[in-house]
Amino acid sequence: MAKTGHTYPTDNRLREGETVDELLGGRLRVIQGRRGYRFSLDALLLANFVRMKSGASLLDLGTGSAVIPMLLCRRWDCARAVGVEIQGELADMARRSLELNDLTGKITIIEGDVRDAAKLVPFRSFDAVTCNPPYRKLRSGRINPLAQKARARHELFGNLGDFLLAAAHAVRPGGRVFAIYPARRLAELIFQMRRHHLEPKRLRMVHSRRETAGEFILVEGRPGAGEELTVLTPLFIYTAEQVYTAAMEEIFSDLCVFPGSGGG
Repeated sequence: MAKTGHTYPTDNRLREGETVDELLGGRLRVIQGRRGYRFSLDALLLANFVRMKSGASLLDLGTGSAVIPMLLCRRWDCARAVGVEIQGELADMARRSLELNDLTGKITIIEGDVRDAAKLVPFRSFDAVTCNPPYRKLRSGRINPLAQKARARHELFGNLGDFLLAAAHAVRPGGRVFAIYPARRLAELIFQMRRHHLEPKRLRMVHSRRETAGEFILVEGRPGAGEELTVLTPLFIYTAEQVYTAAMEEIFSDLCVFPGSGGG
């Protein structure tokens, strides 16, 4: 992904086979494995879609490298944030990334299964919950031989319903749940949100290019809210020349505006 920038293979926080990648002009640095799971553009799309109040609390389910809570804590000055990650290796890398960015006092990484959310986080204790669930059903497509990628992409340790059940447990009344999911599975996303009493309130379709079908869907849901859905204008990632659109460049710019960085 073009915006991740440089790597620093000699950083003393690194283990063998890891890199430190700059994100968004170097404002954040993320420790990742050279192979295995690496965050992708969908994490940035979800982070940009989130709307929170300054000082709010955040829970990120399946946090991976903790990119989303790191971005949101800097952008919205969260009072506290928690990332839940089932894979021990990823949880360890995420904690070291927090150290690298001086965010250990803001963000806590819990190594655990989202299906055990009731044991991991208190009931109705977060203003916002984010999730980027595994996209593929167990019997759909080839499972990646690299364990980190397989667990991130396939529903090996929880499906969409499990993630939304965890979100419904954790979000406060009046809070918000934000998710990104494949557009082709939109019907299931809406069904599962309503099943867990998270009413869809804001939706945006993401297309690779203007002439292509929808690829991702971004949705905001609120617990126990009434029916009324705002459908935003579609987002196109690339131009016909395969460069980022002006809308995407604006997203990158918005994510760079942290408190004290000169932005509003």
